[in-house]
Amino acid sequence: MAERKLLAGHAIRRLRRSAGLTQAAMAEMLTISPSYLNLVERNQRPISATLLIKLAESFDFDPRALAAGEPGGGADAIRRRLADPMFADLEIDRTEVEEWLASAPGGAAAFARVFDRIGDGGAVEAGDDPVTLVRREIERWRNHFADLDAAAESLADELRLGAGDLYGAIAERLRAKHGLTIRVLPADVLPDTLRRLDLHARQLQLSEVLDPASRTFAVAFQLGQIEAKAEIDALVKGAGANGAGFADRAAERLYRRHLLGYFAAALMMPYARFLRGCETTGYDIELLQRRFGAGFEHVAHRLTTLQRVGARGLSFFMIRVDRAGQASKRYPGASGAALVEADGRCPLWRLHHAFDRPGSLVVQLVELEDGERWLTMARTVTPQGRRYGAINAEFSIGLGVASAQAGVLSAASGLDLTGVATPIGLGCRACFRSDCPQRSVAPAGRALLINERERRTSALTFAGD
Repeated sequence: MAERKLLAGHAIRRLRRSAGLTQAAMAEMLTISPSYLNLVERNQRPISATLLIKLAESFDFDPRALAAGEPGGGADAIRRRLADPMFADLEIDRTEVEEWLASAPGGAAAFARVFDRIGDGGAVEAGDDPVTLVRREIERWRNHFADLDAAAESLADELRLGAGDLYGAIAERLRAKHGLTIRVLPADVLPDTLRRLDLHARQLQLSEVLDPASRTFAVAFQLGQIEAKAEIDALVKGAGANGAGFADRAAERLYRRHLLGYFAAALMMPYARFLRGCETTGYDIELLQRRFGAGFEHVAHRLTTLQRVGARGLSFFMIRVDRAGQASKRYPGASGAALVEADGRCPLWRLHHAFDRPGSLVVQLVELEDGERWLTMARTVTPQGRRYGAINAEFSIGLGVASAQAGVLSAASGLDLTGVATPIGLGCRACFRSDCPQRSVAPAGRALLINERERRTSALTFAGD
């Protein structure tokens, strides 16, 4: 398959303007002609490998951001929005969308932003729900918070000097420095609670149903509330569209909880040591769990955060879904994966197959309509609090990395990453594959074609571009 040309003039223009440079000044820095830079910014020339290297050397940024930061998510994401029935009579094809992105990227980004905020009633909502607001803020940082990582790494090194057992070291620090003791209570005393801070008794109370990894995470979370307060307050204060914090109180608390969880995971899996462990084990998740005393979901989330300048890991995405297909966690990280953002999911993607094999890792090579190929892994997890006779939750954690990066993974051992991949889409309503035997509904905005004289592989045939 031929490599796609990288057209990212909008990103180059944004980079130049943020640096306060004219086209002539930037061209001089990159030792190219101003006319060539002008063509690149207007998407009339692709970005060459040489130019990409010069940009990375001259400006502190991740080259992968050029592909991930397309207005509105790029041509395919814009086309998914235009597949809405309200645009069905316009018959806008891919060529028109690509021309729009090339000539007016700002307008395309504005359209995407407005469309994404349209409510069921067809009017622009005054605001978004707290989960959406927090997701947007996390994605703005690509789920990498350098200050939190640095603080957690420094604290982890300090705790290691006092004890080899991280849980014991944190417990002692909470007692000696902050006057908090830890008490593990029976499940019938904390019937619906896993962790509770009792300030009157100066106790952090933990339920006995928590396993060792979750107990360590709980005490690290509590220590973060105290010792990472300044870093977290700064991030919360600078959140939101205008950098003045969230107007929604629930969003602020949800974002703070995410940051505390991030700090706790970073304390358990300090950045440099964790990245070194990833690289030496081939990102073997089970081995990383044992090495750092963490749970599968802890490690999976941590893999999406490895974006430190000068020490980047692979660009993983993570999604967590239930049996009904509802997503409760979405972390694209630096991957820019549409699989995370899509509202629907393809039944040919084995994300849901993990429920049939609890605890086993399901590995699959998949290919999207635009030719993007991903190595994905899925495994079930059961949140803490499981008790006999109770209603217990179960989720499937999906992880993925671009196939071009996946060769170093232990999970890819024996796989031909350039071979046959499962063709999948982003849910039937957003998928335009005409030969899919699993199709349940036609794509949004496409008319059904009914022919009584033939029966094709797919039960539903629809009009093309």
